[in-house]
Amino acid sequence: MAASYEEPGPELETDVEYIKTPAAQPSKFEGPDCGFPTTKSPTINNPPLPADGPGNTSFSNKLFLAVILGVPTYLAYKIGGGIKTAVFFALIAFFPLLVTYWYISSAYSPPTNDKVKLPGRPIEYYLTFKDEADRLRFSGRRKVPLALFAEMYLDGKVDFNGDCLDIMEFRHDWANFGFTWQLLRFIVFNFFTDVIGHSRQQDEEQIRPTYDTGNLHYSWFLGPRMVYTSGIISDPTREETLEEMQDNKLALVCEKLNLKEGETMLDIGCGWGTLARFASVNYGARVTGLTIAKNQTAWGNDALRRAGISEDQSNIVCMDYRDMTGVKFNKISQIEMGEHVGIRKLTTFFRQCYDLLEDDGSMYVQLSGLRQAWQYEDFVWGLYLNKYIFPGADASTPLWAYILCLERAGFEVKSVDTVGVHYSGTLWRWYRNWIGNSENVIGKYGQRWYRIWELFLAWSTIASRQGSATCFQMVVVKNLNTVHRIDGVPSQYGLHGAIAASKAAGKSKLAQ
Repeated sequence: MAASYEEPGPELETDVEYIKTPAAQPSKFEGPDCGFPTTKSPTINNPPLPADGPGNTSFSNKLFLAVILGVPTYLAYKIGGGIKTAVFFALIAFFPLLVTYWYISSAYSPPTNDKVKLPGRPIEYYLTFKDEADRLRFSGRRKVPLALFAEMYLDGKVDFNGDCLDIMEFRHDWANFGFTWQLLRFIVFNFFTDVIGHSRQQDEEQIRPTYDTGNLHYSWFLGPRMVYTSGIISDPTREETLEEMQDNKLALVCEKLNLKEGETMLDIGCGWGTLARFASVNYGARVTGLTIAKNQTAWGNDALRRAGISEDQSNIVCMDYRDMTGVKFNKISQIEMGEHVGIRKLTTFFRQCYDLLEDDGSMYVQLSGLRQAWQYEDFVWGLYLNKYIFPGADASTPLWAYILCLERAGFEVKSVDTVGVHYSGTLWRWYRNWIGNSENVIGKYGQRWYRIWELFLAWSTIASRQGSATCFQMVVVKNLNTVHRIDGVPSQYGLHGAIAASKAAGKSKLAQ
């Protein structure tokens, strides 16, 4: 679960001393050729072992249904019961059977792809277990379940023999992706209840502590832009800075929206207000940013005022999005905020956005997503995030589900881009910032908190690069005949086209 919540007060940008993102260090674990081509890009952390684990290719839906339906039916038959008895057994046995089936299939299924050769090193090469019992249990080629390892690492029961990200890149050599009973218990008793819930009170109790942990905490990995969403790579031939990548993204959002001077813009889940400041300063927009985190509100408004943006032009407002009614905006943006809305409520949320948007307006939606052709590691990683980093955030889905919700809410999709590998490059820089600020973090929050985020940033760097997770950018307009779609053709950009247009207009960088 997340750290206990203590509201520390709104540290502002002037209270922060940022470090330069530390240079990437060479791997200490480069081994023999993995037998498969690898990349050598300067802008991402390249995978030395691009292996695949077990997943949907070996998961039998027919066998799963046979177990779920067949076992209760067989039990009812054995005691001489009928349909009602079978239904009764099905209700009480569903979760135990589900948990057992997942546990067995995740532990014993073959890998999705066996083309990559593993180094075959003993687990002691990568990890040091503190307890003798654990050293005996996990030794030689006896691998540790990754979900169990994560808990042990946070508890200080095991250490990496080197850099966290470096060794996580070789996790296929020392870990398996089987579900643990603790993980399955979290799914049943915590994750499922979050999916069903998402009341106003629940969202505030989960989200406010997450983003009011302290602005300093986030500055120690986000850097000067304080943007907690994916940046964009514009030049894959060099290592762009984190600030360059975030400016690329901010410019891209404004260009894809075809944002004009004087237009009104609503940024839902605005974070620390950097997009609001960028759109106000560079594009002359009148921006309202919404967040339910008080510390973000204080930071964002302070930054707007120091940038010379008056309250009459733009503001960050501490408000639940459900309370924004009775007003229309030319443009709406929501960047990785919808995950906190919840799967069940996405269409309703998008419909509220529809009501807030002018008929000839456009909306930019950026959402983290999951691949349809899943692997078990994807779930283990995602549930770690839900438990420790983003409590209550369950609306990460394949692309088709987002499109369906948007269309049901009355929108028409104008463009879609996938930026998972860009997210990996962003996370790689966040990870290095976090490592560079380790003394500050441990001194303020302690070793366990440092490790929670160290593992999150390292693991997510890998997940977004390999496709376990990704991020979708969607621009939508109202599906009305009064929308003149021809007017949207000049701004129907891909990633690089939008960035190039902003650079050509001299609007692509945020002045600090």
